[in-house]
Amino acid sequence: MPKIADRIKELRKSKGLSQREVGEAIGITERSYRRYEAGDMDPSATNIVNLADFFGVSADYLLGRTNHWQDDSGNIKV
Repeated sequence: MPKIADRIKELRKSKGLSQREVGEAIGITERSYRRYEAGDMDPSATNIVNLADFFGVSADYLLGRTNHWQDDSGNIKV
C-alpha cells in the first residue's frame, strides 16, 4: 500500500510545485510539509483534507485506500 508521503510527493512534482508552495497553500511551514514527504511525520486529519482539496484528489487516495482519482478535467486516473 502506498504511503501518504509517496502520494503527496508524486502529486506535488506532477504539478511542478515546491515544498514551500504546497506548505503555504495549506497553511503549514515548509519544514512540516517536508517532514510529511519524508515520512517523518504524518499529517493531521485536517491537513489530509487540506492536501486532498489542494491536489484535487480524495483523502482515500492520499491514504492509499484507493488508486483512483479524477484529474482537473474529470478523467478517472488509475
